[in-house]
Amino acid sequence: MILKIFAITVSLLATLIPPPRLTGQDQPAGHQSEDEPPRFILVDLGTFGGPTSFLDCCAGVPPVLNKRGTVVGGADTPASNPNYTNFNPLIGPDPNVDIGFASQNGVLTNLGTLPGGYNSFANSINASGAIVGTSENGETDPLLGIPECHPVLWKDGGVVDLGTLGGYEGLALAVNNHGQVVGIATDAVPDSFPGFPNGIPWGAQSRAFRWQNGTIQDLGTLGGTDATSAFVNDHGQIAGMSYTNSTINPATGIPTQDPFLWDDGKLLDLGTLGGTFGFPNGINNHGEVVGQSNLVGDSNYHPFLWKRGLLMDLGTLGGDKGFASSVNDTGEIVGRADLQGSEIHHAFLWKHGTMTDLGIPPGGGPCSTAYSINSKGQIVGDSGICNVGGPPFLWEHGVIYNLNDLVLPGSDLTLVDVDTINDRSEIACTGELADGNPHACVLVPLDLAQTEGLTTLNKDNTTPVRQSASIRQRTLKRFGRP
Repeated sequence: MILKIFAITVSLLATLIPPPRLTGQDQPAGHQSEDEPPRFILVDLGTFGGPTSFLDCCAGVPPVLNKRGTVVGGADTPASNPNYTNFNPLIGPDPNVDIGFASQNGVLTNLGTLPGGYNSFANSINASGAIVGTSENGETDPLLGIPECHPVLWKDGGVVDLGTLGGYEGLALAVNNHGQVVGIATDAVPDSFPGFPNGIPWGAQSRAFRWQNGTIQDLGTLGGTDATSAFVNDHGQIAGMSYTNSTINPATGIPTQDPFLWDDGKLLDLGTLGGTFGFPNGINNHGEVVGQSNLVGDSNYHPFLWKRGLLMDLGTLGGDKGFASSVNDTGEIVGRADLQGSEIHHAFLWKHGTMTDLGIPPGGGPCSTAYSINSKGQIVGDSGICNVGGPPFLWEHGVIYNLNDLVLPGSDLTLVDVDTINDRSEIACTGELADGNPHACVLVPLDLAQTEGLTTLNKDNTTPVRQSASIRQRTLKRFGRP
């Protein structure tokens, strides 16, 4: 989805309703010994009565899971979606009405939509539970003839329309712990270039914005017409990308695109590694930015780290291509890189100037990609068919595990994707039922689950209509990830 960038609260059986989280339980949870494989309870987040639920996924996506174990995304209702064949690409196609959700301890909460809208989707959440995303507003975009979507903030039980920059479309992508929201919104200036996200032609300029205290601000561009802000840290530093001019490059089909850092009112061009295309995939609280940049000639790309004014090529595992997915506050970076003389790529950990090949988990391969690393150095990603994906993995203490092997029996879901891991070792994920329908889920470490009274939780799939997870869930390659 941005795709499915993508709640009737679903009730659990009384015997499965867990007690409230206790004060002081925000400490990282693990398992008994580093010599023993970790074990997890899989909590199926279910739906609102429809067939599927989703998380915004993969590289370049702000966290859908906060430090208190709350997960956000979108879930189907039984109702038919009147906008299915005329969908807004910020929401994506879905035959069922699809509503943003928040879930904690397996209890799914309907976040609702803007007045008049049918569909919404929650993209990201901060530590205090503020949630951002996008929602239809019941209006029709006069430029495109599709339902309008505006960036929204869900907070204190309500939904706030953050507005646009004079246009008709917008999407909130991230919110920091001070309530500053960043994303993309259109203005009223006609624009024929492919805009953000993902080259969508809006008919108007798409611009990076910051929203705080009720005011939306255009952050400007690096010289071109379009930009987007995607990440914001707790110091208010914003990472995004922008066109630098209006000249189409033959190799990419778009103007030159550079990553930027917005800091204290100034927009800084981070540059590229020699090519005409680059973008960020994350920023930490020290202002370090990671992502992907083309090399000279635009045929290959490498992971980069921007730190203290310098753009660094992190290299690969001997091959031609790679990208960085995430960076934690200790400066540890994860992503994927090609092997020497091969188009096979492996997940990597970059630490203290050294890139380590994380390999592939049992039952995975030949390729792997790392998406998220927490403060303890635990890493999650997937492995399988190259550029398609497959079994998700956990890497810790030098060992890579197939996550399906670590889940206690009792769930109807098979894990097919993973998103992020928090500092309590909880993992936001996606599982697939036997009929092929995907459900959002969360993996809770066994000791934490025992403390909080959780058991394996399943939800009935009340509308058994098969929809491929590979199509629905991976439609969103936010920054053009190959």
